[in-house]
Parts: sequence; C-alpha cells; structure tokens
Amino acid sequence: MNSAVRSESQPRLSPHVRVTFDQVRQRHVLLGPESVVVLNPTAAAILDLCDGSRTVAEIVRELRGRYTNVPDDEVRDFLARLVARQCVQLRGE
Repeated sequence: MNSAVRSESQPRLSPHVRVTFDQVRQRHVLLGPESVVVLNPTAAAILDLCDGSRTVAEIVRELRGRYTNVPDDEVRDFLARLVARQCVQLRGE
C-alpha cells in the first residue's frame, strides 16, 4: 500500500481535518467532518510532523530520534491509509 507515499513526499493534514487532544479520552484524536479517529502516541507524533514542509524521510528521521524502532514502511503505510481517507495530502508528487 505504501507505494502511494514516497520518501520524498511532503505530507500535510487536509484542510477539513485537525488533530486535537481529547480530554475525555486522554488521547489525541484526528477530527474530520463526520469522523473521530483515536490516535496512539506514535500516530499523533507522525501527524504532528506532517506540516507540508518535511518529507516522509525527514519525518522518519525525527521519529527515530524519539523512538527505538521506526520502520519506514510502517510510517508510509499509515500515511497512505490517511491519504486514501483524504485526511492527509501529499506535496512533492
């Protein structure tokens, strides 16, 4: 699935979604027009770095500085799923 997201792609959140901290759940969530996705800490960290200026490779490098094991293909798969749901847009294509 990750073929849609390349290392040089520059992901950013789509204009109609946002990441926020849900006090009730005590977790970060991705809010869309008719959806709420509860994020684990790693997913929240990935999306926090998706500002449209960093490449996927740069995001992976940053995450590797924070976490022990960050497989490049898992980050790209996660982002590809969000691209498919139109929650993330890619620049640099």
